[in-house]
Amino acid sequence: MPKAKILVIDDEPLMREFIEEAMSRAGYRVVSSGSGAEGVELIRTQSFDLIITDMKMEPVDGLEVLRESIKVSSETPVIMMTAYATIDTAIETLKAGAVDYLIKPFTPEAIEIAVKRALDKVKINAENKYLRSELNAYLGPPEIIGKSKVMQELHEKISRIADSRSTVLIRGETGVGKELVARTIHLLSPRREKTFIKVNCAALSSGILESELFGHERGAFTGAYEKKIGRFELANGGSLLLDEISEIHIDLQPKLLRALQEREIERVGGTETISVDVRIIATSNRNLEEAIAKHSFREDLFYRLNVITIYVPPLRERKEDIPELANYFLKRFSRENGRNVESITKKAMEYFMNYDWPGNVRELQNIIERAVVLAGDKKVLCIEDFEFLKMKNHFDSNLSHIQPGVTLADIEKNLILKTLEHCGGNKTKSAEVLGISVRTLRNKLHEYGIIKPQKNRMERIPK
Repeated sequence: MPKAKILVIDDEPLMREFIEEAMSRAGYRVVSSGSGAEGVELIRTQSFDLIITDMKMEPVDGLEVLRESIKVSSETPVIMMTAYATIDTAIETLKAGAVDYLIKPFTPEAIEIAVKRALDKVKINAENKYLRSELNAYLGPPEIIGKSKVMQELHEKISRIADSRSTVLIRGETGVGKELVARTIHLLSPRREKTFIKVNCAALSSGILESELFGHERGAFTGAYEKKIGRFELANGGSLLLDEISEIHIDLQPKLLRALQEREIERVGGTETISVDVRIIATSNRNLEEAIAKHSFREDLFYRLNVITIYVPPLRERKEDIPELANYFLKRFSRENGRNVESITKKAMEYFMNYDWPGNVRELQNIIERAVVLAGDKKVLCIEDFEFLKMKNHFDSNLSHIQPGVTLADIEKNLILKTLEHCGGNKTKSAEVLGISVRTLRNKLHEYGIIKPQKNRMERIPK
């Protein structure tokens, strides 16, 4: 992996040459400047990983260089040097934003240590920023729950492949827990102490995704005001999850293929080749073979990804796991929401067992969270607490029998009237089941000629 690019600014030629030689010998790429003004111009026109500047220079001193650097790229660390050290100047420098403060003269070892510490801090800050966002977004359970035969086989396969370096392709429907499987593979691998980085390929446009994966240099495109470290670099030494890989645009796939084959990347707008040691884990809920046939996914990329394949079964294929999953989510959401719900009735659980769960584990998780939040002081959830699920199942079944030629307006009207009938005419409950506001429901009923507005309230039209 190429070393960082460092800017050295000092108006003393001997000191400048000393630092330049020390940094070059350590493997860094060095650009040097003999004045603060020239250094500021370089900062404005080039991208640097680190800046080392002298404090006392005229007419532009080190503090002005520091302020300009922060203005141009707040992520770039600045190390300040001076031969006139006082406690006050050190405090002033650090408060202004410098990451370190060196007193002249110093040894090559001292500046090497300072530089390494500053660059490590940049990487750690970038990782922490990413991980904080991931931690806030991640809501999955801490373990893969289920003792069915298919889940036992899944556990066994994960255990066998976790300690390898091979690329893993996880396939399965939406909501089955593919990301959870990916995280488990990472946690069981020798890379567990390193970073697990995720990128959702379906949520980003091709241009943004390229920058997210590979990073970019400052000025690479409009809006690229600072250099960005991509997910491949952040995951160096660890694992990178490419979630919903089938959604990557065909134009970006060659660059991804090269990264997988060569373990090398280039930032957008950059020319340096960066080596990365990353284990790739990819997920897909689409049939990749069909995507290849439709020319929306490269066959060579598929073969590069399809080294080890794991299939995560849908919930309908492991219904014996439903009670354990349901009780896990019940306890979790009861605790998180300050409720005292303790159990689910046998009748409700039987309904769960007979439902097909098109949304898989995620759907089960969501309906239990909803029921727990709405439970109030109840300690037991019964079938009535899952009325919206019963309605959904009923209408999903009816929709499958709709004949061609029926308009969307007719389907909508039938759905609203059936829901109203099922809820005994209760508009508030009907609106909740339908996922719309009561006002929207009333407007629809008025549109159908069933109720009319009168004196700021809605009344049924006499037959």
